[in-house]
Formats: sequence, C-alpha cells, structure tokens
Amino acid sequence: MKKYFSIAGLLLLAAFTWIACTKENPVDEDGLLITTRAECYVSNFELLGTDFQTVLTGAPQIDTTACTVKAKVFFGTDLSNLYPQFSLVTDAKLDPKITGKVNFSDLDHPKQYTVISGNRQVRKTYTVYITVQQP
Repeated sequence: MKKYFSIAGLLLLAAFTWIACTKENPVDEDGLLITTRAECYVSNFELLGTDFQTVLTGAPQIDTTACTVKAKVFFGTDLSNLYPQFSLVTDAKLDPKITGKVNFSDLDHPKQYTVISGNRQVRKTYTVYITVQQP
C-alpha cells in the first residue's frame, strides 16, 4: 500500500512539474516579453555622429498625434553616417531595428519607423524629418 502511495505521489509531482515547465511567458519573435500595455509613442529622439556626439542643434519636435519627429542638425553634418536613438514608451519596440549607422542624406524621402506597443496590437509609423542648419 505504501508503495502505491509513493508511486502515485511521484506521478503527481512529475505531472505538476511538467505543467509548470510548459507554461511560458508570452514572447514575440525578438524574444521580448509581450505585455498588456497598449501605449505606443516616441518620447525622445537623438542623432549621433560618428564620434557619438549629438549633431542636433536643439531639442527635436515630436508630435505624437501626427506621428512625426522633426530635428535640425548642425551645418556640415555628414547625413550618411548617423546613429539615431529613439526613446519609446515602456514595453514598446521599434521596427525596423536600428543596428548601426543610418543614411539620412536623402532629405526628400524621410525615414519611417514603426513603434509597436507592448501588447503588439497597436502600431504607429513615425516619419523622421531632418533639416540642416543654415551656414
């Protein structure tokens, strides 16, 4: 009888362990945790040159309603070698990912980045307009 209780106990322990291990937190294709947050916006923007110093002449204008970022860079800035940095609301992510230098030299065709909410349900595409300071 004692033997049967031991076997039944081990089977229950194994079943509970298996259930606990199979329950995973939801993650997206990038391995980021999917949360319940629906907020989706850019809170700050920065542009760095090849020396990793800012090339912005002042604070960027971020319009969360029109989904635009307007930034002015110093005269003479090499627009083909800039490192953009976005600050996003908590749990949001950016698409496309920024993995290195970005070429902003074609001012007639501004870059677009999509901010995706923490619950991955809301997407807002921001257009980044760069202007160069006059000499």
